[in-house]
Amino acid sequence: MSDRAPKPVDRPLPTAEARDLMVLVRDIARREIAPSAAEEEEAGRFPRGLFTLLSASGLLGLPYDSAYGGGDQPYEVYLQVLEELAAARLTVGLGVSVHTLASYALAAHGTREQRAAHLPAMLGGGLLGAYCLSEPSSGSDAASLRTRAVREGGDWVITGTKAWTTHGGIADFYTVMVRTGGEGARGITAFLVPGDAEGLSAAPPERKMGLKGSPTAQVHFDGVRIPDARRIGHEGQGFAIALAALDSGRLGIAACAVGLAQAALDEAVAHALQRRQFGRPIADFQGLRFLLADMATRIEAGRALYLAAARLRDAGRPFARQAAMAKLHCTDAAMQITTDAVQVLGGYGCTADFPVERYLREAKVLQIVEGTNQIQRMVIARHLLGPESR
Repeated sequence: MSDRAPKPVDRPLPTAEARDLMVLVRDIARREIAPSAAEEEEAGRFPRGLFTLLSASGLLGLPYDSAYGGGDQPYEVYLQVLEELAAARLTVGLGVSVHTLASYALAAHGTREQRAAHLPAMLGGGLLGAYCLSEPSSGSDAASLRTRAVREGGDWVITGTKAWTTHGGIADFYTVMVRTGGEGARGITAFLVPGDAEGLSAAPPERKMGLKGSPTAQVHFDGVRIPDARRIGHEGQGFAIALAALDSGRLGIAACAVGLAQAALDEAVAHALQRRQFGRPIADFQGLRFLLADMATRIEAGRALYLAAARLRDAGRPFARQAAMAKLHCTDAAMQITTDAVQVLGGYGCTADFPVERYLREAKVLQIVEGTNQIQRMVIARHLLGPESR
């Protein structure tokens, strides 16, 4: 069966332009995303044509400068768009979030010439981006990465393997963190690598428990040669750029988690009103009513948390701690809410005829991507207590 279109959420949008934007997003979700979501996820199909539509509609560059093809929207608005897309199909919401993450380094740290040369195509020209930080032997310990770039005249030659790359093998550009200097964070530099670069290849996509329509793959760099003009920021600045990108990316994951949780709640409520046992709708039973009330409360709390962090970001204030809190709370809440939604549907919830079993599998993935929730707790604790003693 197809997924239902997301139910309208009463959103605190700051402008009439943002309200019009949300109407557009809901229309795309209703007509283009939700009807085929279940079938395409089951088949493991990535909706590349849909991303071309999203790009043409201005939805792949919302938080970036309109001078380079962006939408000039605050994060407060962009994240609510992500939530709506994720509620219709998580592969789409997550894909937009990852594309935005991949575009961050150039938008925030590129030179004026670099931005003019590349950003318009990245933000509104139908391109799709990927972000390469993790490696087979460096995940949470990202500063220990081994992929290396060696200077040869005016070029850099990149050799190594990146892992867990969303859009790996189908992306048009990769924002890649590689080692250009010594050990540790200060030896890492960021590069913008075109997807068709000679020597770049991808392994077959990972066989994941959820988000089957979103390809996640290792990306191999076998002597990939790129000009120094594609270096982003200074040599040795790459790890700082990567962490700044992840602060914003974690808010994207938080918003996607809330969208997924909202979709699960909507399914549970609809089923509770329709399903009858003992001569009346199961929605009449207090135990189930309390369960649904708790699910709704967790969603509202998560939405408020990611929006509060977004408003700090929009105001130019520090938000890393709040971003980690939002990612932690929202993805943990999504895991609990999708589990509860399966319970509300009972035996039906365990079948692929209803989307809640897929939502549960997808929620688990969100607790891991862009920093596991254990890493989020470390980030929060460091803000509270300072770094760990050695």
